[in-house]
Amino acid sequence: MQTRPDLTIIVPALDEQATIHEVVDRLLAIPCAKQIVVVDDGSRDRTPKILAEFGDKIVVKTNQNRRGKGRAIRIALESAEGIATIIQDADLEYQPEEILQVIQPILDGKVNVVYGTRFAQGMPDGMALPNRIVNRLLSLAVKVLYWRRLTDEATCYKAFRTDLLKSFDLQCERFEFCPEATAKAIRLGESILEVPITYIPRNKTAGKKIRWTDAPEAFWTLLKYRFWRKK
Repeated sequence: MQTRPDLTIIVPALDEQATIHEVVDRLLAIPCAKQIVVVDDGSRDRTPKILAEFGDKIVVKTNQNRRGKGRAIRIALESAEGIATIIQDADLEYQPEEILQVIQPILDGKVNVVYGTRFAQGMPDGMALPNRIVNRLLSLAVKVLYWRRLTDEATCYKAFRTDLLKSFDLQCERFEFCPEATAKAIRLGESILEVPITYIPRNKTAGKKIRWTDAPEAFWTLLKYRFWRKK
């Protein structure tokens, strides 16, 4: 009888040839039973060839055309087998070695949702001013709309008990995965535990995809799901 892995790591990837090999190597080195699912979201660089080098060590799903981060997560989630699931960007803004400290409270049965907060010690150096403002406003929006205090609503390191995440009936296509998952977790009465993580911001030149201009969609998503109920 096959043992269920502790963790599924979902990695949406779009044109990340400079970092994807190191990211996967570091994920493979995490000392726990894990499943790594990478979704190549229509890359036009060497990302697909690099992923192929890992053979059956990882699961690779491919979108021939770009569909968006949210859709990539939804595609990967269909194959998720781990007790917990976490999202890992295909760059090195986040440190894979810190994943265990994020998911451990879930594996210990203490909570079902854990976020890695980038802002436990204030705003990290190198984050653009517009992004700083948007992150502050998103946390404020969660407080106003949902009466919950979160220091970092938009963190990539969101970890969930997999069965819970699958129950969200996600509709996201792009970066609105974050507010949709946050809204639905809170609406289901889940506590969101935040643990400090390291964050090294990158800029547009280095390949950063999200822009401060994606903020209106995030705020709208938080508002849209304010009275969501599970069917």
